[in-house]
Amino acid sequence: MKKIVLFFIVTLLLSVQTTKAEQEKEKFNAGDMIMEHIGDSYTWHILTYKSTDIYIPLPVILINDGKIDVFLSNKFNHGHSAYNGYKIADKQDGENVAGKIVCVDANGKYNGKKPYNFSITKNVLAIFIVAGLMIVLVLKGASVAKKRKGKEPKGVQTLVEFFVIYIRDDIAIPSIGEEKYKKYLPYLLTAFLFIFFSNLLGLFPFFPGGANITGNIAVTLCLAVFTFVITNVSGNRNYWKHMVNMPGVPWWLKFPLPIMPVVEILGMFTKPFSLTVRLFANITAGHVIILSFMCIIFIFGEQSAALGYGTAIVPLFFSIFMTLLEILVAYIQAYVFTLLSAIYIGMATEEHHA
Repeated sequence: MKKIVLFFIVTLLLSVQTTKAEQEKEKFNAGDMIMEHIGDSYTWHILTYKSTDIYIPLPVILINDGKIDVFLSNKFNHGHSAYNGYKIADKQDGENVAGKIVCVDANGKYNGKKPYNFSITKNVLAIFIVAGLMIVLVLKGASVAKKRKGKEPKGVQTLVEFFVIYIRDDIAIPSIGEEKYKKYLPYLLTAFLFIFFSNLLGLFPFFPGGANITGNIAVTLCLAVFTFVITNVSGNRNYWKHMVNMPGVPWWLKFPLPIMPVVEILGMFTKPFSLTVRLFANITAGHVIILSFMCIIFIFGEQSAALGYGTAIVPLFFSIFMTLLEILVAYIQAYVFTLLSAIYIGMATEEHHA
């Protein structure tokens, strides 16, 4: 336990030093710092050493007027320079485009045009890393299981089998049923592992961690859309009958005003909406709370260095506590998303019983 606490102290102090180096050149703004850390980026910051930023420039892929432009993000000089007719917009260009790549004129001013952006951002690269980690984990586990056929599980095989059996016995079978669960088990297992690993990596402030994947509403929306499509494509006749003509409901709730069908159809869309917002809001809130505690140190530090160091222990303690709590939240949110997805699929595939 002492090693775990020490580890989180070191990681949080690393985050503090990085944040301090980023903010020391200008007056500290807690809101900007928090939004910068939970948002996406065209570079992956590693650390700051003696006022020198060490970072990974990521590929920028743009399509504008039928032309494809590919270059590394360091050409933008952290958003301070324009390059090849593009720049990263700031608040002066408009709140609706701030942080996005826009087209500029010869004077470097935003001209109102935006290219199609297919860049590999920090979150995109982190998704590739998580996907690669999942593939390696499963393939390695399968390889070990094949070699040790008939023997007790060992090493990576134990971890993979634990996840498979856990999702199968505690989520898939109870929610979908023993006859149909095998068809949906791969998706449920993939969703759980992706969300769980993404949440865990987001807690570490150093590469390859620190990316706020599931705190990006586009990612959670994409996951929810997968569940929505699978649920409705798998829906049987009984499912759609209940959707448009629910049995046992008084006729005056269906005709002339189709109150119940409208309610059911709205419910079909509110389910993926709830999946999207629940995962996004919980993960983002956790990051914001941890960063808010760290900001307290710099807010007091601007008043006095002694005051900043003197009060640092309290927000540091609460940051460690919240980080440990976020490990639990990382699992809970993966479990809840997977469980609700399985329940929705089970409701859509349930057969009618007389």
